[in-house]
Amino acid sequence: MTRKKKLPVGIESFEEIRTEGFYYVDKTGMIRDLLDRWGKVNLFTRPRRFGKSLNMSMLKSFFEIGAKKELFDGLEIAGETDLCGAYMGKFPVVSISLKGICAGDFQTARNLAVKVINEEARRMQLLQESSRLSSEDKELHLALMAREMDDETLIFSIRELSELLYKHYGKKTIILIDEYDVPLAKANEQGYYDEMVLLIRSMFEQALKTNEALYFAVLTGCLRVAKESIFTGLNNPKVFSVSTVRFDEYFGFTDSEVREMLGYYGLEEKYGDIKEWYDGYRFGNVDVYCPWDVISYCDELLDDPELLPRDYWSNTSGNEAVRHFIGQMGNGPTKSELEALTAGETVEKEIREDLTDSRLYESSDNLWSVLFATGYLTRRGTVERNRYALAIPNREIRNIFTDQILALFKEGAGRDGERLKAFCAALAEGKPREVERLLAGYLEKTVSIRDTFVKKPTKENFYHGLLLGILGYKEGWTVTSNREAGEGFSDIMIRMDEGNTGIIIEVKYAEENPEAACRRALEQIQEKGYAQGMRSEGIQTILKYGIACCRKTCRVLMERDG
Repeated sequence: MTRKKKLPVGIESFEEIRTEGFYYVDKTGMIRDLLDRWGKVNLFTRPRRFGKSLNMSMLKSFFEIGAKKELFDGLEIAGETDLCGAYMGKFPVVSISLKGICAGDFQTARNLAVKVINEEARRMQLLQESSRLSSEDKELHLALMAREMDDETLIFSIRELSELLYKHYGKKTIILIDEYDVPLAKANEQGYYDEMVLLIRSMFEQALKTNEALYFAVLTGCLRVAKESIFTGLNNPKVFSVSTVRFDEYFGFTDSEVREMLGYYGLEEKYGDIKEWYDGYRFGNVDVYCPWDVISYCDELLDDPELLPRDYWSNTSGNEAVRHFIGQMGNGPTKSELEALTAGETVEKEIREDLTDSRLYESSDNLWSVLFATGYLTRRGTVERNRYALAIPNREIRNIFTDQILALFKEGAGRDGERLKAFCAALAEGKPREVERLLAGYLEKTVSIRDTFVKKPTKENFYHGLLLGILGYKEGWTVTSNREAGEGFSDIMIRMDEGNTGIIIEVKYAEENPEAACRRALEQIQEKGYAQGMRSEGIQTILKYGIACCRKTCRVLMERDG
């Protein structure tokens, strides 16, 4: 039996993937298209985990002097023989990533930027042996490898590396800068944005404007930062955003690429789940899957074929944009729009793709643009004058929204001590009408979930989560919940530290006949013997609640046992 290639979970090195037996989805056509119509400075903006860093590594492996041609054997670009002959392995390359410049203060961030330059300068040790460089040139190179670096040296560092390479090889330099906006986003969070933007802007001005050693540059990032923020003084870069048709198929996996991967690993029966959870992004004119999710899930499926889909993407992002958005929502039109989005509908909004980091969270209008650029929302249909029909792309992202809704609801529930006290008292005293009234008040305060594209147990999960969020703040109660894999919570059980009373709650989602749904919930408690455990612990009185919810309405029935 032929040994299957490994799945490249977390690997962003093109050379490593091609030499160490990893599966590779061929994106080398990007090289041809870039050479056909490149600009002096080319900026690609895509959400995180969509293959930006791997593509930058691919460009470096193709263009850099000393390129290993065998890395591209059998790939699309290898068929472009004239182009490969003219460009493969013909250029010096400066390649840096700014994704690691995440710090709590400016000085630490600056030190990390110095480390990035140090690392790239050390990669070019051959400059110290160059007969084409003067002693002053070599001293400059040594300064770029030094741990201590003054501001002037740091600001000119990328430019001077490209100039030294140009002088040594007699060929202009290609500059690759990956995740250029990460330092700015972190600086904005931590309160040193003005200092950071000045440093990055100054470095970019020197490297990318009137640099005679520059052949062309490629930058990637999550957001298209406004020209006046960081690209001041530069000629307009060519921007290829999530809305741009050109290069649309080179970031993310297309449907045919996913089907081919699943066929290779014998996972064809998982296609429907993978499409529901990880597809739905629209870049230019192409629908794509998140590659990080597809690779991560397929890798785990090879060990556990019964594994259900889960969230991989949010673990790589703090979800601050969603949290800011929901926190600013209030009870106005944005709330109803969020309700529409979680129901699988679209919302039409004007999108700006050139915000400054310092203004990202100033208003809900800006946040729509942030959510779009970062992949939490995607486009449906055509664009008219920057107005987009926006939708949540898939099941995974929808879960991120509902999780944040629940988290913020829980915070609010914990602050409303009087309502919490009254709700728990009604539960403990066996007053179903009062429980119903107070729970309806809670539902009115949060986002209504009226999902039209998820399974019923998933809808019930949301209301279970609301109840657990409320009950989690009650002191003196032990609240437990059993979760059946992928099918929601089977029940909620409450043991009171004082007294001999226990509470069992079963929640149902019911668009019609909520009273009948409550009765089914009570029957389920009885049929599955949920009360037996409490009885064995000596609890004498057990209050059984059947609760049916739909959007902002609920119905509550109760039976007393003992």
